Amino acid sequence: MLTRREALLGSVLTAAAVATISAMPAAASAKDVAGLPREKVTLVAPPFVHAHDQVAKGGPKVVEFMMKIEEKPVVIDADGTQLNAMTYNGSIPGPLMVVHEGDYLELTLINPDTNTLAHNIDFHAATGALGGGALTLINPGEQVTLRFKATRAGTFVYHCAPGGAMIPWHVVSGMSGTVMVLPRDGLKDDKGKPIRYDRIYYVGENDFYIPRDDQGKFKKYDSAGDNYDDTVKVMRGLIPTHVVFNGKAGSLTGENAMKAKVGETVLIIHSQANRDTRPHLIGGHGDFVWEQGKFANPPARDLETWFIRGGSAGAALYTFLQPGVYAYVNHNLIEAVELGATAHFTVDGGSWNDDLMMQVEAPKAIAS
Repeated sequence: MLTRREALLGSVLTAAAVATISAMPAAASAKDVAGLPREKVTLVAPPFVHAHDQVAKGGPKVVEFMMKIEEKPVVIDADGTQLNAMTYNGSIPGPLMVVHEGDYLELTLINPDTNTLAHNIDFHAATGALGGGALTLINPGEQVTLRFKATRAGTFVYHCAPGGAMIPWHVVSGMSGTVMVLPRDGLKDDKGKPIRYDRIYYVGENDFYIPRDDQGKFKKYDSAGDNYDDTVKVMRGLIPTHVVFNGKAGSLTGENAMKAKVGETVLIIHSQANRDTRPHLIGGHGDFVWEQGKFANPPARDLETWFIRGGSAGAALYTFLQPGVYAYVNHNLIEAVELGATAHFTVDGGSWNDDLMMQVEAPKAIAS
């Protein structure tokens, strides 16, 4: 007979959790980790990233994070279209978590009793069945703590995966983020030489599927669960109504544009948990790009546009050479212009370098 908890969470994932827990050498794991130093990190909302060392200091440690799941309505465009969002820590995407290779990432995940749905977290960076999804599945009013060893350097997506059709629905409702596992000795260029960044920004790209009413207007719902049937029908058409950066069209433009100065090197982390995308910095380049997001592989150089596979995150490094406003887009320009996948970098300082680009002659009437 199913318990109430199994009925709420789903028997498949519950069975997987029992099997996984039974197979875990709990005592050995606790012994290995007990003597390691611990560091508590307070997460920040994207596009910003919590303070971290680019090169590890000392040996491995346990890095402790805490995230609360929040179900809430979010306006996703200038027309007031509402998404009944499911979020990690209240933001879309969820916060970027940074550790070093060999560290242990320990997350306490909280599902407040004000929520209505069960949630969990699947870490692509983790080693083990379902990425920790079976071990973290919690009802409203519950919390759970998961620890995994960061054995591979790179950028890795995490997302909610409660089972069955709930998985894509939760993901396209906002429940994804990224873990960055830095090499202990920091990033390297294609020749193996150390490279550093002055700033880091995290851009999470999301595709949303908002149902419309009989008049073609986007519908609103009272809670996350109320829109499930209608949203699944739109999802199965595979045509998003919105493709946005950081939860909303225009969220990283104007006053919220990402900032840099001429001469600064910026690391851009870009994730897409569900669909392929093609980031492009208009007027700039990817000096060094880990297109697949894995720092054990040498970066590609001087890319104009790079490819991020659905369900992954990548990293690109660029040193800004000219002042001005740079558009950062998904170079499916229909999605960038029509559906919302556009951001801006505002770059100050320095003077314009005519040798790099200049207007030789202003517009004038065509000479006869």
